Amino acid sequence: MKIALIVVGVIIGILIIVLTWVIYHLTNPVGKVAKLAEKDAVPVKQARLYEDVKELTSIRPYRHSGNAEGMQKSVAYLQKAFQEAGYSPSLQAFQTPNGNTYQNVIAFYGDTTLPRVIVGAHYDVCGDQEGADDNATAVAGMLEIARLLQEKKPKLAYCIELVGYANEEPPYFRTKYMGSAVHARHLKESKTNVKAMVCLEMLGYFSDRPNSQTLPLPFLTYVYSSTANFIAVVGKWEQTEIVRKVKRAMLSAGNIPVFSINSPSIVTGIDFSDHRNY
Repeated sequence: MKIALIVVGVIIGILIIVLTWVIYHLTNPVGKVAKLAEKDAVPVKQARLYEDVKELTSIRPYRHSGNAEGMQKSVAYLQKAFQEAGYSPSLQAFQTPNGNTYQNVIAFYGDTTLPRVIVGAHYDVCGDQEGADDNATAVAGMLEIARLLQEKKPKLAYCIELVGYANEEPPYFRTKYMGSAVHARHLKESKTNVKAMVCLEMLGYFSDRPNSQTLPLPFLTYVYSSTANFIAVVGKWEQTEIVRKVKRAMLSAGNIPVFSINSPSIVTGIDFSDHRNY
């Protein structure tokens, strides 16, 4: 019995070491990344980001699925922001079993006949709270991307579909009534050629304090920082290439540390946002 326990302990130890090595291999930055020259830097406007977060967090009643007025005010704000940036946004309406109607707000940059890249962020919050981090900061990031695309007008091989989602939060999380689930179903049914989906989630949390970042599994502490001063790029096992491309691009554009993980959804937290539906 004692020998059997030792053997089991050794096997578990080896599995942990191998798993840690695999995760470390998948999260390590790829190659040397040079900082952009100042003339090539993307002109992100801090004031615009701040104003978007301020306006969204000021909405009353709070913008959650139980407050139709708050949700509609959020939709109106996104519509106006897209329009002012030069888009013609559309609304994707859907109903939940209780008869309530919710709306995704959608805008396109580029030729819609080209393969699609989805960039999305949910605008609702969990309960009666302002929701600056979750998820006004991500919505602000999406709107800034939309503005910069129109200002810089890059020629792209893809159509960028920008989406503000309803109902990411409970009680609709992990149901077919998430705005992103509705959107993903429509893309599948219409046979849209989607190359990638980038979900922006909780971009605004930052701390230089040690142990300010908790992790879902103990062994992850050997790979990731316990200081919440980094951005994480998350993808499935088979999405290593696209995750690394995104990480390279982010590393080349700023001095905030960028980590990544490719993992199955059984790891707690991996699928905790709208990307789960794609």
